[in-house]
Amino acid sequence: MTHRFPIKEIALQAGISTATVDRALNGRANVSPQTQARVAAAIKELEGQEVQLSARGRRMFVDVVVEAPRRFTAEIRRAMEAELPGLAPAVMRPRFEFHEEMSEAQTVSILRRIATRGTQGVCLKARDLPGIRDAIAMLAGKNIPVVTIFTDLPGSQRLAYVGLDNTNAGRTAAYLIAAMRQEPLGGVLMTKSNDLFHGEAERAAAFVQELARRCPDLKLIDASGGAGLSRSTGEQVSAALSRGQDIRAVYSMGGGNAAILETLDRLNIRPEVFVAHDLDAENLVLLQAERLSVVLHHDLATDMRAAARAIMVYHKLAPDGDAQKLSDVAIITPMNLPHTLDS
Repeated sequence: MTHRFPIKEIALQAGISTATVDRALNGRANVSPQTQARVAAAIKELEGQEVQLSARGRRMFVDVVVEAPRRFTAEIRRAMEAELPGLAPAVMRPRFEFHEEMSEAQTVSILRRIATRGTQGVCLKARDLPGIRDAIAMLAGKNIPVVTIFTDLPGSQRLAYVGLDNTNAGRTAAYLIAAMRQEPLGGVLMTKSNDLFHGEAERAAAFVQELARRCPDLKLIDASGGAGLSRSTGEQVSAALSRGQDIRAVYSMGGGNAAILETLDRLNIRPEVFVAHDLDAENLVLLQAERLSVVLHHDLATDMRAAARAIMVYHKLAPDGDAQKLSDVAIITPMNLPHTLDS
């Protein structure tokens, strides 16, 4: 395993001993596959944090634990690493734990492991489940602040929520579909990645209420549960629809949009409006090709900076200013792509 970092830094990043790192790097016995993977991940993380290694200030390790498709976690990593140099006086060193799907038990196990090895904070995107709430309480009891990102666990002992105003996003999606559709009748396909993500549940509730108010004759068809993953999302959509069905619009809250479009094409369904979320690489391509009508976007870098700042305030490394506001919804179409993304 090639690298250019001191073993001590790799060990700090991985949260394991220098002896264990040495065994992993040199292929010695008694190193589990999980430990090998953690060492490899730590080296990758250090590659994105080289400026931090030589920076002066109080070093803080923050664990970013996210259940989401790879296309979204790649954007989270990029956003977080871009913000690191601007977080002085803290020298923040994020450790990433990304999984496309995690059970309640897996998430709880990860949070317990983080508590054992130590951390200055956790940024968490997880399902709203009792065991995860209990794990957040356990971390809070150890003076480890938890900031929920992009989807909240309201009423838990988390320090703060940072991310999109999901209720406003759902209402905005309904407004756009009502304004952009051409025919008054037909169906609207709605997809969520998982009903247990509170943020998507908020979007869905607001969307359903606002769409019913504006377009009471449109029939809502729910094809949720695909985790935002291509294959399973396509399967959910295929199971919910029949060939040639009259679908006027799509509201995709959880991603997997290329798979949704492929399934609709196969069923010979051509919606007039397709509203999606987040300018990840897949959605950018689809938007440029005008397969998506609108992407509801919020700046991940701003959100990750706010999450980091909340943890810094907790540790008295930043002044406690105004309460963090929810991120506004930006409406992106093929006509107003940001210059930094329009390549």
